Amino acid sequence: MRRHIVCLGDSNTHGYSPDAPLFRFNEGERWTCLLQQSLGPDYLVLEEGLPGRTTVFEDPVEEGMPALPYLYPCLKSHAPVDLLIIMLGTNDTKERLSANACAIGKGLARLVRKAQAIDCWRHPQAPNILIIAPLAIGKGVERSPVAQEMGAGCVEKSLRLPGQFRAAARELGCAFLDANQLGLEQNQTDYMHLTRESHRTLALHLAQLVPTLMNS
Repeated sequence: MRRHIVCLGDSNTHGYSPDAPLFRFNEGERWTCLLQQSLGPDYLVLEEGLPGRTTVFEDPVEEGMPALPYLYPCLKSHAPVDLLIIMLGTNDTKERLSANACAIGKGLARLVRKAQAIDCWRHPQAPNILIIAPLAIGKGVERSPVAQEMGAGCVEKSLRLPGQFRAAARELGCAFLDANQLGLEQNQTDYMHLTRESHRTLALHLAQLVPTLMNS
């Protein structure tokens, strides 16, 4: 059986792009699919990206957004899991959710603790999780078509997430990667979603990192 890598994320894991056909990059462009190509046939990379997804916060206007209640069926359906990659937090910064960076960090930690406790791991004594701090939202979002959707303060909160997520990873024994250190860029339409080239860059970094995280 191949090694199962579950990629739990939001629209940047789904591959959303306002400029792509059907608003989604194709299978030759998304970072998850490119990671699969790079890792080869011994791995199975499983896409679990939902636009709008949060860590734990209920959205009052959109249904089914928190990852927390979805986590159990998600991981059990993909068992045995060798690695869970979590890249969430951007949607948590929406003004209507009223969560500051500290609260978002606590939400991520709660999500990770639940994942560690689920009976889904190939190596039950060593749950294997990589936390990725998402690329911070660009200032241009304030004059973009999603300005009202995101609301005030989202940029500043997103800039504080890497510190919160790094601390959570250290506390919970998870691997950590800060996407802000990889030279990634957002598109110039909504200043939130990765460009086609940034999907490729992220996949290349992960293709080097993931094998080093695998339990024997």
